[in-house]
Amino acid sequence: MRKSKFTESQRMAILAKADAGQSVEAICREHQISPATFYKWKKDLAIEQNEDKRRLKQLEEENKRLKKMYAELSLNHEILSEGYEMLKKYQAQDVKKK
Repeated sequence: MRKSKFTESQRMAILAKADAGQSVEAICREHQISPATFYKWKKDLAIEQNEDKRRLKQLEEENKRLKKMYAELSLNHEILSEGYEMLKKYQAQDVKKK
């Protein structure tokens, strides 16, 4: 993903222009950004300013991380279980040969 050429303080200044009454189209044209980018920044700012939304976002990120960790551990467990079953099967065959 490409890194933004705007710093956080620059984004805040751009968003403040909209609060001052300047149109979104003019702001976007002036700073050469798309309206979608402008509204994404606005949404991110609203999330950062609202404690509940910020906490929800953190919990969603943690949940995503934990789900990924669980999937990896589950896969490892399945592989090890299959390997253990194969080992028991081969050991049983070796016992029969003796």
